[in-house]
Amino acid sequence: MKTTLSLRRGARNAAAIGAASLLVLGAVAACGDSSSNSDDSAAASISLPANAPEGDPIKLGLIAPEGGAVNLPMVREGAEAAVEYLNNNGGGIGGHKVDLVVCQQQEEPASATKCANEMVEQNVVATVTPLGAQGAVMVPIVTGAGIPYVGQAPVSQVEMVTPGSFMLSGGIIAVMTGQATIAAQDGVKKFTVFVGDSGDAAASVKALGEPLFGRAGIELNVVTIPTGTADPTPQITAGLADKPDAVTILGDTSQCISSIKALQTAAPTMKKYLISTCLDEKVTESVGQQSIAGSKAFTTVVLDSDDPSVQLYKDVMGKYAPDTDPAGIAYTGYQVVMSMGEVGKSLTGPVTAELFTAALESAKDLQFPAAPGLTFTCDGKAFPPLRALCSKAILASDVTADGTLENIVAVNNG
Repeated sequence: MKTTLSLRRGARNAAAIGAASLLVLGAVAACGDSSSNSDDSAAASISLPANAPEGDPIKLGLIAPEGGAVNLPMVREGAEAAVEYLNNNGGGIGGHKVDLVVCQQQEEPASATKCANEMVEQNVVATVTPLGAQGAVMVPIVTGAGIPYVGQAPVSQVEMVTPGSFMLSGGIIAVMTGQATIAAQDGVKKFTVFVGDSGDAAASVKALGEPLFGRAGIELNVVTIPTGTADPTPQITAGLADKPDAVTILGDTSQCISSIKALQTAAPTMKKYLISTCLDEKVTESVGQQSIAGSKAFTTVVLDSDDPSVQLYKDVMGKYAPDTDPAGIAYTGYQVVMSMGEVGKSLTGPVTAELFTAALESAKDLQFPAAPGLTFTCDGKAFPPLRALCSKAILASDVTADGTLENIVAVNNG
């Protein structure tokens, strides 16, 4: 399978998902802008099947990062477009029309607490939080009321382990598991991670990564690069001292740029395993396409694909959110809501939070929207130490010399 590398803002923001426990919202807030990509006539021309639900409305809660220092309205817009599709074309959730209860939290505890309490007061059947770093505040309130809490990827440990919490993708677990798997296939024996020193990122990567890479027979070295370092040559040199066979960079676009430049000087032929931020056009424009050609890419979304699930995403956004760029981070809201529609197909009769929790727990091998080849299963077995994870899979591909991704495969999807 081959696709262009123009992941654009989608790639940039996907990295905050792919390495959520490391980057939280820093990379997203810096580049989560949206732009118009359609007009009214184009939207009107999109044809979707008519399949309106006939059951009584149910309330689905949405908590979105909006209105504060981190302001990402496109997350909400993607979720709202998905609800419009479910209500007009997709048969609703379990045959019921969806009333979306929206609360905007400003990425600080007070507003997050208010939103979580509002979900309880509104008696929603489930709460979705596509993106945000306030899970540790919200999860206990939502799940404590018996309401399932569903996210796109985990940021806090609370989200990863709390009963009633369901993380549809694996976040940093998926990234590192995928990298370890591909590294073993590539015959890598030593692997170095360059990571920013935000919070306990380096310690977390070391604690998670050492057993994952160790089981693959690979020695892992984690090297910290201070945030804002303009020239990380000393850290890069230190990380190359034991002669690794491959390296990865876990950070935002600025760290990717500075680290790749230093790598090109110190070890131009070094094999690189790159998350989405390091594939962004801002990076390639700065370091040159040749600097990442031959790398392995690890992503959780493919937008330039002819897969039906990707085309449906584009059609839904074109129809119901024509002023929102589908190449931005709107897909996170879309993915979570559409996943709820898939889970809801197993429901019959009146829908309650208890029944929705049971449906999530029994969800098996459901297609992850707009991510061809990725599925999710929420029985707690995807990564047993962190039972809330519904997947540890990721899309891995080869970066070619002409700026394309090819040989795209879903890794660790079983």
